[in-house]
Amino acid sequence: MNWYVLHTKPRWELKIFKALTELDIEAYCPTYTSVRQWSDRKKKIHKPYFNSYVFVRLEEAERDLVFGIPGVVRYVFWQGKAAKVRASEIQLLKEYLDGEVMAEGRIEKLAVGEEVRCARGALKDRTARVEKIGPYKVRLVLPVLGYRITARMADLVP
Repeated sequence: MNWYVLHTKPRWELKIFKALTELDIEAYCPTYTSVRQWSDRKKKIHKPYFNSYVFVRLEEAERDLVFGIPGVVRYVFWQGKAAKVRASEIQLLKEYLDGEVMAEGRIEKLAVGEEVRCARGALKDRTARVEKIGPYKVRLVLPVLGYRITARMADLVP
């Protein structure tokens, strides 16, 4: 079984994730909680980290099952084939996004373009390149995942 990336209609990620799990198809849609302010109230809502994308784990022969779900647009393709994501990358993503690996801290003495090593958490001993530095956050490019991640990390080792 391989992990694939589904492209969805905008703001349909959680509906599709629910429909996939109801069909007993293994799926992953990482979310975070955001507080939205209206004129009369505040509300916590769950938003996906990856807009218009859901990860799904299927056999090659079962890939067409997802197109019976409203809101699924297509698979993401790479070099003419449905893009496969390694299970280790999905696991790393789960550990990082679902875990408690972020900590408050002020990043100092780092330079844009510098290679750093994460000293703790799910990304321990992984190297990343610093793309942008803020007072409490740093944007890292992780070549293993192929993503940019903005994180509040206390211990980076240059």
